[in-house]
Amino acid sequence: MCGIIGYIGKQQAVPIVLEGLKRLEYRGYDSGGICGLVGEKVQCIKIVGRIDSLEKKVAQSNLTGSCFIGHTRWATHGAPTEENAHPHSDCTGKIWLVHNGIIENYQELKEKLVKEGHRFKSETDTEVLAHLIEVQSSKFKVQSLENAVRQALKQVQGTYGLAVISQDEPEKIVVAKNSSPLLIGVGENEYLVASDASAVITRTKQVIYLDDGEIGVLEPTGFKITTLDEKQITKKVSRIEWDAKQIKKQGFAHFMLKEIFEQPEVIKNSLRGRLIEEEGLAKLGGLESQEDFLRNVKRIIIVAMGTAYHAGLVGEYMLEEYAGIPVEVENAAEFRYRKPVLDKGTVVLAVSQSGETADTLAGIQEAKRKGIVTLGIVNVVGSSISRETHAGVYNHIGPEIGVASTKAFTSQLAILALLTLFLGRQRQLSLVMGKRIAEELSLVPDKIKRILAQNDKIKKIAESFSSYDNFLYLGRKYNFPIALEGALKLKEISYVHAEGYSAAEMKHGAIALVDKKFPSFGMIPTDSVYEKTRSNLEEIKARGGKIIVVATEGNNEVSRFADEAIFIPKTLEMLTPILATVPLQLFAYYVGVARGCDVDKPRNLAKSVTVE
Repeated sequence: MCGIIGYIGKQQAVPIVLEGLKRLEYRGYDSGGICGLVGEKVQCIKIVGRIDSLEKKVAQSNLTGSCFIGHTRWATHGAPTEENAHPHSDCTGKIWLVHNGIIENYQELKEKLVKEGHRFKSETDTEVLAHLIEVQSSKFKVQSLENAVRQALKQVQGTYGLAVISQDEPEKIVVAKNSSPLLIGVGENEYLVASDASAVITRTKQVIYLDDGEIGVLEPTGFKITTLDEKQITKKVSRIEWDAKQIKKQGFAHFMLKEIFEQPEVIKNSLRGRLIEEEGLAKLGGLESQEDFLRNVKRIIIVAMGTAYHAGLVGEYMLEEYAGIPVEVENAAEFRYRKPVLDKGTVVLAVSQSGETADTLAGIQEAKRKGIVTLGIVNVVGSSISRETHAGVYNHIGPEIGVASTKAFTSQLAILALLTLFLGRQRQLSLVMGKRIAEELSLVPDKIKRILAQNDKIKKIAESFSSYDNFLYLGRKYNFPIALEGALKLKEISYVHAEGYSAAEMKHGAIALVDKKFPSFGMIPTDSVYEKTRSNLEEIKARGGKIIVVATEGNNEVSRFADEAIFIPKTLEMLTPILATVPLQLFAYYVGVARGCDVDKPRNLAKSVTVE
């Protein structure tokens, strides 16, 4: 959600910042802007719409200089307009900044500033920051920009990732972070600031991740980092382990399709070095520091949002059935505001692709305040959740660019299966069953390839159903969460109304919606609840509803009640969700394309939700 990029060095900054903004487009945005010192005065250009429009507008101007900041905005306070787009300035037009996050007490601060004579040009909460910095700069004429920023931020309640420049200090960018991701890219005689590593990857792989309450000062000759209380900090430089080609489409029409087809390799990467098949064990190095504690854990609470929440629901079935540990899956936004009963035998596990999901991060922080051990399953190395948790497991799948999560979801399921094997073998899970789970996990990548080979068939089915405006997704046990996920994907990508239901729960109300214009998508692998699910789907058929099913290879009887069938290879029941979700991803993708939707950048959505 929103993107920040800034550059200071010896090169022309505008092309670098524009390229960074384009690499941040996947995060979701509705407007953008860029500003920097041109000659002796800061110049700013903003647009509503895509970065292509900003590039065209910039090309018509004469923006040159070696210090610029840029931003892609996803509207929170105020509509998507040029006035509300970032960067924002103070009354003098000398101080400019870009901001991710929300200033919660902005209204109170704004009223005070207006009474003092400040003039506001936008409806945003962000503009308050520029005026607060202006006030601090005017109090002490010799005060540096970083001190003005520091004093301003002490008045602020809320979240921020911030980059600030000043006309009076032309070779300096001041950056600051609180609960909104921000990193510094360390290049050769140049420095960058960004909200995401993808924005700096073509310039450098050396990055420093800022922690909450830290302020950085970037200059052409170097950088320094301090706390809000002016304590000097020495930070570790991390290396980005993926490269720029991973954020290119590589011949696919969309990033989403590319990432769906990457899933065989993605699962291999998530499993690599972690399966000990001959002993039926999982080796999770990231959990070694907590291994003894986990041996005696009495309860697991999984906190997550959106697609990651659905992965957690599958994990609940896995962990309870094979590790024998009671599990609760919590919507992280609700977990943080209620008073969950937490004791020393509980572990809180956060699941998040970005590692920056605001509600999930807050849930982890709440658990830590109560002395609870926290774990994470995240994809982005160095992300806030990875740093905040006591231990965790990385997905190792490279960047996911499509806004709708695909490969991250199946990777999360694979890692939850590894975690189940790890914890189960600490307890009562037998060697024989452990070896079987490990063997079947290792076969998943090749089985996904067999599903992807049906791409053309799934495309035809999707196109034939693309005119419908409502869908019901049904599943039971392990595949009930996959029904939820399939419905979410269709909503996200094609703007079709879809509902995910337990196939049994459908009879308690939703069946009233069924008619020939309201098709259903049934998850019916050959598993322990097959007969029950079949009965539920036959009730829909009896009422004239159209049905698509995902079934296990060799099941010929589904043709009696299904209008269309997509088949997946046989596997362990606990692993069927990994396979069953792939056809649903392809179906949603092709329905979205058929309806003319921008499947990589769905309207109103952001890749990483870093505010509540």
